[in-house]
Formats: sequence, C-alpha cells, structure tokens
Amino acid sequence: MSRLRRSLRARAAITSAGALIGLLFAALGLTACGSSGTSATEGGTLNVLTPSFTDFEDPQLGYEATGWEARYNVYIPLLTYAHASGPAGTKVIPGLAESLPKLSNGDKTYNLTLRKGLKYSDGSPVKACDAKFAVQRIFDTNSKGAPLYTDIAGAEDYQSGKANDISGIKCNDQTGQVSYTLTAPEGSFDNKLGLQFSAPVPQDSPPKYDPSNPIPATGPYYFTNIDSGKSWTEERNPQWAKNNAKILPDLPSGHVDKITSTVVKNYSSATTDVEQNNADALTDPPPTDRLPEVLNQYSDRLHKWNTVSTYYFGFNSLKPPFNDLKVRQAVNYAVDPTAIERLYGGLMAPTQQVLPPDMPGYQKIELYPHDMAKAQALMKQANPADKNVTVWADDEDPQPKVGAYMQDILKQLGFNAKLKVINGDIYFDVIGKKATPDVDIVWNDWFQDYPHPDDFFNPLLNGNNIAASANLNVYFNDPAINKKIEQLVQQPLNSATEAQWKPCRCGCAIISTARTASISGSGTSNTGSWVASTAGSSRRNAPG
Repeated sequence: MSRLRRSLRARAAITSAGALIGLLFAALGLTACGSSGTSATEGGTLNVLTPSFTDFEDPQLGYEATGWEARYNVYIPLLTYAHASGPAGTKVIPGLAESLPKLSNGDKTYNLTLRKGLKYSDGSPVKACDAKFAVQRIFDTNSKGAPLYTDIAGAEDYQSGKANDISGIKCNDQTGQVSYTLTAPEGSFDNKLGLQFSAPVPQDSPPKYDPSNPIPATGPYYFTNIDSGKSWTEERNPQWAKNNAKILPDLPSGHVDKITSTVVKNYSSATTDVEQNNADALTDPPPTDRLPEVLNQYSDRLHKWNTVSTYYFGFNSLKPPFNDLKVRQAVNYAVDPTAIERLYGGLMAPTQQVLPPDMPGYQKIELYPHDMAKAQALMKQANPADKNVTVWADDEDPQPKVGAYMQDILKQLGFNAKLKVINGDIYFDVIGKKATPDVDIVWNDWFQDYPHPDDFFNPLLNGNNIAASANLNVYFNDPAINKKIEQLVQQPLNSATEAQWKPCRCGCAIISTARTASISGSGTSNTGSWVASTAGSSRRNAPG
C-alpha cells in the first residue's frame, strides 16, 4: 500500500503494526503547553512540530505518513485497526461496518453492512454508496493508493475510462449493504479495506484536492484549517460526542480539544522549543547532533519504539550500470551498514532483508558482509562502460549525509558519482516519475501500511506496478518474481503461507541478485517522540 511517504522523520512516522497506527498527536492526548484545559489529562490544545508538510490531508489522496497520523482519527473506513500498541494493533476490526466481512463467491466477494445512523462532521448522513464513491474517487484523483484496489473486478476498466463505475462494488443505501468482488482471492484485502483510502466520504466531495474545504469527517476529530506547506489543525468533531461515539463504542474519543501541527524546517530549533516547553512534541526524533544532549538531560521525555520499516538504497536495475549483477553486488559489499547506523545516531539496525523484523515472513540473512576488497574485485571484472551515476537523497537530516556516504563509496569503486539532494516535500514524487533523468540510486524507506509481506514485496518489487509516475518501485522488474508475488498474495496469511514469503522462498532471488539495495546499507528503524515536560505521558497508538 502505500508508501505512505515513508520515513519516520516526518515522512513517515508510521510506527505501529497495522495501518499506520503510530499516531503521535492522538497519542499525546493530554493537556498541552499553554492550554486552557482545566484537567491535567483532558482538554486544551496540543502543539506539534514536524519537519515537513504532508502531501494531502484527504483520505483518498493522502499517501505520506505524516498525514496518515493526522487522518487516523478523522476518516474511518468500513474496517479499521485496533487502537492498541504492538501486535495487538495489527488486528483488523469493524470500523463503520457492523462486523467483519462475510466472504462468498470462492472468497472473492467481501460483504459488509454499514452501521445505521452515522453522520459526517457537517451533519449529513453517511450512506453505503459513499463507500463505493470513495474507491472510485481514488482512481478519479489518480491517487498513489490506486494500485491497492485494482484487483477489484471492474476497477481497471474504470481506471482506463472503459467503464463508468466499478462493477465489482455493489451498494444499497436502504439496507446499508456494501460488497466488493475481486478478480481473484486475495489474502490481504481486509487489511486494505482498513486503510484510509477506502474511507467513505460524501458524494459531493471535490474531484481534486481542495485544502480550503476539508472533506467532512466521521471520526472524533475533523480538520478546521489546512494551510498548505505550513500547518494543519484538527478539532473535536461536533457529531462525534453527539452521535457517532455511541454507534462506534470500540473507537476512543481522544483527550485534547485541538491539535495544531506546524512545519519547522530547522529541527534543531524545534528541539529547543520542546525542550523549553514552548511546544508539546516533535513528530520525529531530534537531529542526530542533538540526540546525546536529549538522551543525557531529558531521557524521560524521549519515547522510543521500533518501526516496521526498511531504509535502503534502491538501484535502477533497468539501465546501465546497475543492470549488471556484478556492479550491484560490488556496491553491496562496499557499503558498511553500521556507518549509516551511526549517521542516524544509533536509531537504525542493519539488515540484508526486504522485510523488517516485525513483519510476517521476516528471516534474518547475511549475504553481503562489508568487504571493500571484494567489491573492488567485482568492479574490475564488470568494468562498466557507464560510470556516471547520480545518488539521490532528500534534504531532511541526516539524509544528505547518507547520500554523501554513498557518493563516497561509489567514487572509491571508480564511479563518477554526483549527489542530488532535493526538497523532502517533493522527493518521492520526483524519483517516482519515470521521465526524471539520472535516477540511478536513491536513498529510500518504506513503512508498513498493513501487517502483510505483500505490503513490501508488491509495491516495491513487483515490476508490473511500474508506471509513468508515482512509482514506488524504483526500478526493479523480474517476471519470475512478479509472478511469485501475485500468486502468494491470493492466499490467506497463516503459518503455512507465511513461510512462502521468507527470503529463501520468495526473496532470495531478489537478494542474491542484489537488485534492491535493501541489502545495500539498509536498516530497520527505531524512532521516538520528543515531548515537552508539560505534555504528560505519551500513550502511543491510543488516542483514547
């Protein structure tokens, strides 16, 4: 799903298993700095600082994790994820639907019923056919989430303009029934129905993103202001306490009255603001050069947890020089992942695996121990004609340093390597556009959208998903691997099928050919929330 714009530095603070449930702001549901709340634990305004703005505060369009955190308590899909930390947060539970789906038609049709009496924040009723409209709107807006739903019968015809609606989605506003029929069984579809992309929205919602008129909400909060590039504000949904909370008793209501998230590019300054209690929290860890100070003086205010994520250098293996196996292997041997770990202040653990440790199907493997002599020998054998390469990174600390490290490694291997650092707000759009020149090797990261290995393999490694723009796969295409991924995703995830996702069944062909550099200087990430002393205790994943 979704490369929810990965990176727990702001671009992806997706931290918990299950549809991006690492909500810092919702988690810090406590009285905030300068708040007017009368209780130590209820009311007031939570002031959050983040290093970059999200792409869209729109359930069908928003793809970056910074925004997912905000929208988690705004837009509720028919299914959702349990509001809990750790493995408990991976459980799919009913959201706006009365119960989990009933499967029929050889496990290809998912049947649900909308709960009665739900209202949007503007007071209008939630209708069953709003769910169908939402999925069609994913395609209408050319959302990056569209590939998640192309397996619905009729979706590709709708996307291409051959059909006026998605024939595989049926709805009835009178009965509240909604059904989704797939072209083939899919073991992760209930996870996808739990993502915000499919959250019902009013059918008069605009076909394009309009931050001046946020889409009405079904959750405990709604957006009252979106100042693109600068800030966004959520406040209590007036229909929640009055109406929806009674119908959705398993979903918490939150503690604060208002949450304001502000972009601060100078994250050292933002760290000082939290340190001095002028702001309540950072969405991302402090800059690496400030971490020792924070750990020594304010360790009780830095809350760390593991993220289900992989950071990696991705090769463009569709063109020289990285279409050569020996060249790719040389770079893998040359990179020392512990050097990158140090650049992240220790908030990283080296890996040589596509899947992170907490993802089903993970298996520890070590195929490329750091060996510069071996790397140089492989380069001598390969002797690539094209030695001009460009390394890409975004401008958020410490990404430029990581890019510079790779540039230096490539120079040691005889390449004429350039480093291109661009604004983090546009980074993934630029490298994901097929027409962008010189996308040779990119520093990238992927955070879990849902707890299924398909969420990593399919978007990142299935070459059939490469498109003209919004690419998540940058760029790897092996027909045999594509076929294996597409076969596996049809099966339900259990102990037997999980083994099929392990590297030596599915991933070894990828890893042994060094085509993704998740083995090249990659790591799994820890992250942390840095809070003001007045913000109280942080209860991650539990807005209520």
